[in-house]
Amino acid sequence: MTDSYYILRDGVKTGPFTYDELIEMGLDANTRVVAANGNTWEAASDMPDFYDYFEARGHNFPTEDNLATFWWRFAAYLIDNILVLILLAIVIPDLFITIYKNELADNITDDALMARLKLNGISFIVTTIYHSLFEASKWRGSIGKKICRLTVVDAEGMGLNIGRAVLRNLSKFLSAMVLCIGYLNILWDNHRQGWHDQIARTYVIQKEA
Repeated sequence: MTDSYYILRDGVKTGPFTYDELIEMGLDANTRVVAANGNTWEAASDMPDFYDYFEARGHNFPTEDNLATFWWRFAAYLIDNILVLILLAIVIPDLFITIYKNELADNITDDALMARLKLNGISFIVTTIYHSLFEASKWRGSIGKKICRLTVVDAEGMGLNIGRAVLRNLSKFLSAMVLCIGYLNILWDNHRQGWHDQIARTYVIQKEA
């Protein structure tokens, strides 16, 4: 760790300050900092020296090393889908019975098609509410994400407010269109973001066990 740092205040280079002095000042994530022996100004949140400090304040910054892979996110998705389906089967069993009776009989009726449409609509609404509430909570992610040690954060490593969480999950409709290409984008995107992440400016990170 560097012995001393300079910071920018209203565009003026100020310091030097020790690490402890900056912490006592309540260093902000966006404060521009340069080590006394360095020549590159960085946001404080981008400097490894201050990672522990910001994490203790509730920040979990997305970095190249902790961005969640597609497969961990897919595992969490499967867990959450199973949980939502179990919930819906308990709350609205009639729709499931109508759909599967017709499918087993290989007789797709108008009632079965209508039941399937209703189930899809209800499932999307319930799933959106489920994920949004959990992502806006102190968990910062659904039950599936909790099991897989995944957390949804913004660019500053903080949890989402309810508005951003709802935007993220409504945007999943776009990610699911055209053969789920918006989800597959996680595989090749530099920040491992789906389209819904890019729209809401969010990241999914994986914490160490």
